[in-house]
Amino acid sequence: MYHYLKNLSATEQVGALFIIVFGLLLLASIAAVLMSLREFDETEASSQRRNDLHNFEGVLRTSWFMVFVFWIGWLSGDWVALALFGFVSFFALREFMTLSPTRRGDHRSLVLAFFGVLPIQYWLVGTEHFDLFTVFIPVYVFLAIPVTSALANDPQRFLERNAKLQWGIMVCIYGMSHVPALLLLDFPDYDNKSAFLVFFLVLVVQTCMIAQHLASRRLRRAPAAPNISHSFNWPSWWIGIAVGSVLGTLLAGITPFVPGQAFAMSFVACVAGSLGHLVMKALKRDRGIPIWRGQGTAVTGAGGLLDRVDALCFAAPVFFHSVRWYFGL
Repeated sequence: MYHYLKNLSATEQVGALFIIVFGLLLLASIAAVLMSLREFDETEASSQRRNDLHNFEGVLRTSWFMVFVFWIGWLSGDWVALALFGFVSFFALREFMTLSPTRRGDHRSLVLAFFGVLPIQYWLVGTEHFDLFTVFIPVYVFLAIPVTSALANDPQRFLERNAKLQWGIMVCIYGMSHVPALLLLDFPDYDNKSAFLVFFLVLVVQTCMIAQHLASRRLRRAPAAPNISHSFNWPSWWIGIAVGSVLGTLLAGITPFVPGQAFAMSFVACVAGSLGHLVMKALKRDRGIPIWRGQGTAVTGAGGLLDRVDALCFAAPVFFHSVRWYFGL
């Protein structure tokens, strides 16, 4: 499959990927519909199965959403894709920040985050200032945010308030901004095809998450962290990692990687994405909500966006910097 994809033109690769991805997602969606037709009683086990099915359907919606984002990025060009991911970061951060109340002293810091940090970060990506882009938030913003908050003269729960905002900026802006950054990486003999790296990352991570959910439903092993996730256990986690890594190896032909490199990069992305998803579940439990999306409506009014992109926010920085380090970019 590697040699077959490698020998195709960019347009032919797009067509082949459309068939592959559409087929996989269609099969998974049909499986979800069939599982939803089963009757559930009022037992605790049935309630857990309903929750697992809901999580699986959420992963599927994420997959369809991110595939749509890929096609938009492919057809419209780098700057439109940057703007699109910038809006994703904006609404994801909005959702994250409204999980707990803010004080008047946080308003300056919030304005700085939404209308200062976010556009600057994406401008650094678009202008390919990669060295500054990778340290702008962890170094400069992490000093600027608490200073801005301190100048607001409100010391009540100062550490907790600033830690929450800094964590939201790291996940929703820093993590997500690494996805469009992949579009601008310059590989030898790989001109005008960097959108395939975004597609590769999204497909591998989402396949890992879907495989993990399906394996968890079938294996019914004891959860590794029951207070955080009833569906996360190590056997199903390893199965998800293996499936995602193997798929990445098969798709090496659309990337600048050879199969061994594709396997390693897929493995790294799947580990980071799946464990990041677990971390976000811990944050939700801490805030007393089972899912970012409530009963029929989003908890925060932002559409449950974090349920769709949380794994990608963790996988993208690890994948991006692993690629840059390995290829010396």
